[in-house]
Amino acid sequence: MVSQLASAPEANRLAFGERGPLSSCVLRRLTGSSTDREHIELARLAVAETTDVVWDDDIQLALFALYASAYGSIEQFVPSLEWDAELITTRGILEEHFERTLRDRIPVPDLPEPAVDAVSRSLFALTGSDSGPSLSRYLAKKATTEQAREFLVQRSLYTLHEADPHSWAIPRLHGRAKAALVEIQADEYGGGRADRVHATIFAASMRGAGLDDTYGAYIDDVPAITLASHNMMSMFGINRRLIGAIVGHLAAFEMTSSVPNRMYGDGFRRLGFGDDVTDYFDEHVEADAVHEQIAGRDLAGALAEDRPDLLEDIMFGAAACLSVDGWAGAHILHAWSNGESSLRTGASS
Repeated sequence: MVSQLASAPEANRLAFGERGPLSSCVLRRLTGSSTDREHIELARLAVAETTDVVWDDDIQLALFALYASAYGSIEQFVPSLEWDAELITTRGILEEHFERTLRDRIPVPDLPEPAVDAVSRSLFALTGSDSGPSLSRYLAKKATTEQAREFLVQRSLYTLHEADPHSWAIPRLHGRAKAALVEIQADEYGGGRADRVHATIFAASMRGAGLDDTYGAYIDDVPAITLASHNMMSMFGINRRLIGAIVGHLAAFEMTSSVPNRMYGDGFRRLGFGDDVTDYFDEHVEADAVHEQIAGRDLAGALAEDRPDLLEDIMFGAAACLSVDGWAGAHILHAWSNGESSLRTGASS
């Protein structure tokens, strides 16, 4: 792909390119290469014409870039543009269509009583009934070395700054729910040890597998559905009105983590990778077995009990986590089952 950003000054040159007119305009604006406000109209046009926002490369890359500006994860993005009113307008247009699509498409279970035990049981029932194809089982038993490395590439978009999307919720919560989230996030950020920050451990896994651990190195390679999974977390986390959804997302995320991570670790060991690669997955087997109880009861359950008005969004966030991550996993498995790469180019694995 020949990027329209190729003419940008060297200091502002990105490691990835646009995927259409909207993302091109957004990227040029975020890097300070253009003052064009055309991205607003391009966003309106994109959501009007897309056949499926979840799988739309141009929309999902534009949305990813707009969130990356808030995270500070892409150093070439001009910091003073984080709250640029026109860029926020564009983000709002894309978020409105993305959120509406998710709410229309994702089935939410019957709401339990807004009480700790009832919400926790409902969440465990929801996550326990997830019967989609198992990416972790495939990696444990069948994946090739190249597929295992490709898996790390797919996961790198989120995991190289793991936990950050959920941390947006900390200042928006109070009392029991806030304390529970901080307890979970403290573990995610290494419990005071920089070398045990989960994003740092994952970066070591990537290096151990011969991959580039620079954030953004593989953005060109991941498909729209991978961007969408990350964007959904960011949308839930960064919007205060969606506090229930990000809490429900984290609950489902933690409840479906421990067993798959054990299988991922076993798969990498089967393929001959060492502790430098498997450490990340082994760390999550025990940690997330504890986190799932905290997330289900002390976080989601307590929030629903204290704020019954958020119960519907808590359950929606949990269902959305399972659904969108399920779509992403199904995409990878479909490609691998057909002897193909799940990446856009396959070049990075």
